[in-house]
Amino acid sequence: MTQKTKNIAVILTAALWIFGLSLWGIFAPDAETSLSERRRLAQAPKLTAENLVSGKFMSDFEKYSADQFPLRDGFRRIKAYAEYYGFWQLDSNGIYFKDGYASKLEYPLNEAALTNVSNKINYIYDEYIKDGGGKVFLSVIPDKNCFLAPDAGYPCLDSEKMVNTLRESVPFAEYIDIFPTLDISDYYTTDTHWRQEKIIDTARTLAEAMGAEIGGEYTEKALDAPFYGVYSGQSALPLKGESLIYLESPAINGMTAYNFETDAYGGVYDFDAASGTDPYEIFLSGPRSLMTVENPAAKDKGELIIFRDSFGSSIAPLLAEGYSKVTLVDIRYLASARLGQFVDFDGADVLFLYSTLVLNNGEVMQ
Repeated sequence: MTQKTKNIAVILTAALWIFGLSLWGIFAPDAETSLSERRRLAQAPKLTAENLVSGKFMSDFEKYSADQFPLRDGFRRIKAYAEYYGFWQLDSNGIYFKDGYASKLEYPLNEAALTNVSNKINYIYDEYIKDGGGKVFLSVIPDKNCFLAPDAGYPCLDSEKMVNTLRESVPFAEYIDIFPTLDISDYYTTDTHWRQEKIIDTARTLAEAMGAEIGGEYTEKALDAPFYGVYSGQSALPLKGESLIYLESPAINGMTAYNFETDAYGGVYDFDAASGTDPYEIFLSGPRSLMTVENPAAKDKGELIIFRDSFGSSIAPLLAEGYSKVTLVDIRYLASARLGQFVDFDGADVLFLYSTLVLNNGEVMQ
């Protein structure tokens, strides 16, 4: 074979490959979600004169093209291997590693998002809580970056400033500091969340500050399959699985959870969800707009309303030991203006419990 023939063959092969990928991308149905990254993928933008003139169409189309590219997961994996193992980069697809833990940078402090959060809390207090007779509490959950980023040489948002700003903007809420109860070992190595079996002291700190009493003895149970957290898929690297442990006690086993979205009753642990794409959803079925947990074994007949994000799913069963009823509200999925239709605030204590991750992306709160 002559050199000219070889060159023609290479060019034809490359052209066929590019042409084939192009046809695949055009005619293949768009995926709605990425199972590995556990997020919704960008969809084809609408072509309108306004979007075209403003440049929004091309910006959205660029995101759409990147999300719907053929063999995308395979190319992400190749890129991650090359960057991390070939070029010795300290992070992969935005995920960095320190002392066996994977985390994603969250920086800088988004003051506009924090303002939106405080405005929502103030609205909820004025509209529903102020005349209800219950006590109001606030607590902030530190992200893994608070423990990892400084030692790893990465920037980290100013959590102290975040907490102080939030406290000043909601002076009616008593702040409960749980930062001293936590360290990096309380979090999953491959996921963003804290481990339920590690936050018993955190739950007790919250309960004691709110005047509630929670139990002492728990039995640890582990899921059969190893747990691969959200950073496993996002990094596209072969991270090692870990155990996902949930706690049982006579009180927890006797609790009943009601899911307003599905109009269904069950326990506080959802074992069907545990076998799905995100086993962390074993805790109260994952992200839900509104749920209640009833504890017939509670000594105190008080009620607690928790405004929470996904971190609240695993600590709520522990806190529920001290109350006859706990209502969990996620205003990322339920508009604040509609709360009065579903939640009775009369006489109930209220806890606003949010992670620094969600507070720094507070635009998602309705």
